[in-house]
Amino acid sequence: MRILVVCGAGASSTFVAQRLRTAAAAAGLDWDAAAGTEGSATGATADVILVGPHLADRLDAIRATAHAPVAALPDDVFADRDGSRTLQLVRSILATADAPKGTP
Repeated sequence: MRILVVCGAGASSTFVAQRLRTAAAAAGLDWDAAAGTEGSATGATADVILVGPHLADRLDAIRATAHAPVAALPDDVFADRDGSRTLQLVRSILATADAPKGTP
């Protein structure tokens, strides 16, 4: 599983990606999380793209060029010190993406 976390300059997304990798490893998951900028989402080989809350107004543009599910991170993502809430967010995105169409 490859997860791309994007923000304006790639700095704050580095913290989120590192915490997400740590939480995934603690859960026994072989997941990679990398940080990048909005431009790195275009054509990225990620399975999921997480967008920093300050770029929420760019979600539609990012989705238009991405080849993976795209979701906005919550405003308080930086308070998620151990990455567990971000990990849960990714799991919910994956569950939604895998659900058959028409499933509530």
